[in-house]
Amino acid sequence: MKRVLFVCVENANRSQMAEAFAHIHGGDAVEALSAGSAPAGRINPKAVRFMAELGYDLGTHASKSLDEIDGGFDAVVTMGCGDNCPWVPAKRREDWNLPDPRNMDDAGYRAVRDEISARVKQLLADL
Repeated sequence: MKRVLFVCVENANRSQMAEAFAHIHGGDAVEALSAGSAPAGRINPKAVRFMAELGYDLGTHASKSLDEIDGGFDAVVTMGCGDNCPWVPAKRREDWNLPDPRNMDDAGYRAVRDEISARVKQLLADL
């Protein structure tokens, strides 16, 4: 089983969707987690709504701090949070530099969501 961690600042949008897509695309072959350097404490309702369009209930997730996460990852992916994303040791590290969709319109939010899905699929295939 591969362990993957997705990191953004608030752990409310991008990293949560990436974790969800890792569960969707990786199934039992991956342990996917997400966390933030300054967690918002809740998942953005837009993220919940746009993942529900795909049949995934993001409302069951919780916004978590990196302090709550144990190490030992095959891959750590940051979402483009720059210096606000601390270094987490892993066999593989990537920064996807994705825009935060929090204030985007519906089409923009869906575009970021779909880009995350494609990148997660590729990451899991590479692992």
